Amino acid sequence: MKKKANRRRFSRLVKILFALVIIFILAFLMAGGSSLFSPRTWQNAGDFLPVKPKELPASQQAGDAREISVMDRLSRVIFLKREVNSRIHRDRRYVRIDDIAPELKDAVISVEDTRFYTHHGFDVEGIMRASLVNLQYGQIEEGASTITQQLVKNLFLSHERSFGRKAEEFLLALDMEANYSKDEILELYLNTIYYGSNFYGIHDAAYGYFGKSPRELNLAEAAMLAGLPNAPSLYSPYVDFMMAKKRQFIVLDAMVRTGAIGNAQAEDAKIKPIYLGKR
Repeated sequence: MKKKANRRRFSRLVKILFALVIIFILAFLMAGGSSLFSPRTWQNAGDFLPVKPKELPASQQAGDAREISVMDRLSRVIFLKREVNSRIHRDRRYVRIDDIAPELKDAVISVEDTRFYTHHGFDVEGIMRASLVNLQYGQIEEGASTITQQLVKNLFLSHERSFGRKAEEFLLALDMEANYSKDEILELYLNTIYYGSNFYGIHDAAYGYFGKSPRELNLAEAAMLAGLPNAPSLYSPYVDFMMAKKRQFIVLDAMVRTGAIGNAQAEDAKIKPIYLGKR
């Protein structure tokens, strides 16, 4: 008798839960409809989970990357926003996209990912274009990774070169594009990328190199900063100013090719004096 009573209670509980799910779905459909199956809907479900402890982005973690279980990797995809929030520190050094000089945004897109606003995380045409540019200069001047790919690598992935890591990068890049706007992705990228001389993020780079806020950067300074992530230890103006200027020229030429600036603006920026701030 006791077993039957327990079975009836369990059956009643299942029916109640099922009814609640049906009510939730109907209410959701009446309120918004088709967004039920949007990736952003499921990402927001992560808000109901315990807050994940803060940790540094993968690119800033010292030593070997810790092992990640299959379940953790799956959770990262399903609740990407929760994972991103655990790696992003939105303190006084975090800079909103509207507080960054337009010249810097144009420079970064021109040299790193010209089709940023049209692709969905991966850019086959960009890979072909980067290959041609690198052949032209006789060295690696442009990478084939999109800004979205670079962002997920900086946040989550190790430098391991393997099929599994590339597959995870591909999946996370698509997931990022599905859940964040292009401006949000660019904002996250600019706040996490390494600019050399121990400067992570555009706030520290702008103040560290030029003693300015990201909003105050002029074209010459923006072009120099945009060129640094390609090889930050090599192009840092504190390490080799002439190499930084050479890279700046490449960025300015890329901005001319994309139509972000004209030839006259590029030439003016090339000869404009650069005044480095005190370290």
